[in-house]
Amino acid sequence: MKESPRHIAIIMDGNGRWAQKRGKQRSAGHQAGMKATRKIVEHCARLQIEALTVYAFSSENWRRPETEVNFLMELFVKAIRSELNKMHENNIRVQFIGELSRFSGILLNEIHTAEEKTANNNGMYLNIAVNYGGRAELVNAMCEIAGKVQSGEINPADITESTISAHTWLSVCPEPDLFIRTGGEQRLSNYLLWHLAYTELVFTDTLWPDFSAEELDQLILSYGARERRFGQTGEQVQASS
Repeated sequence: MKESPRHIAIIMDGNGRWAQKRGKQRSAGHQAGMKATRKIVEHCARLQIEALTVYAFSSENWRRPETEVNFLMELFVKAIRSELNKMHENNIRVQFIGELSRFSGILLNEIHTAEEKTANNNGMYLNIAVNYGGRAELVNAMCEIAGKVQSGEINPADITESTISAHTWLSVCPEPDLFIRTGGEQRLSNYLLWHLAYTELVFTDTLWPDFSAEELDQLILSYGARERRFGQTGEQVQASS
C-alpha cells in the first residue's frame, strides 16, 4: 500500500441540492454542509494529513441570489466563532486564501483572528478558499513577480515554476495529492488551477452534507492503489519504489 496523501483538496458541492431533495431551503443545506465540513476536518487531523484545502466560496459565487450570499457571509462568521477554539486545541493552523478585501469588516476581523490565533500551530494546515479563483491567484502571482522584476529583485531569466509556486496563496503547502469533488459534477470550477497539475482526481455523486469520514477513507485507499508516474513509465516507478 502506498502512502496516504499529504494534501487533500476538496470542492464541497451539493448543499443546495441536498436541501431541495428534502423540501428545505438552500440555507438548511449550507448548515448541514458546515457540519459535514467539521467532521471531515476532524477526521483529516486524526489521520495526520499535512494539509486540507476546502473550497468554501468561489469568486463566481457572488452571482448567486443576494439572500443566499448574505446567509453564507453570516454563516462564515458563525462558523469561525464556533469552531476556532476547537481547531486551535487540535493544533490546526488556519489560513484563508482568496481575494479577501471584498468581505465585510466583521468577517475580515474573524478571519484575521483565526489566522493569528493558530499561526504558531504545527499540525494540519486548514486552507479555506473564500472569494477564491484559480485564475485570480495566478494573476496575483504574476503581478508580484513582475513587481520584483521591475525593482531588480528577480531576473526574468531566473523565473521558474518554483518561482511561481512561491508566489501563490498555497506556497507554504505541498501540492495536493488528492482532489475530491462531491455532488456529481466533473469539472474544476476555477479551483487550484496551478496546483492540480499532477493531482489524482476523484468525482463522487455524494452530496456534500452526506459525505462521511468512511467515504473519505475509501477514497484514500483508492488513491493508495493508483500509480503516480509524473511522466515516467510504470516500469521506472516500480524500479524506484
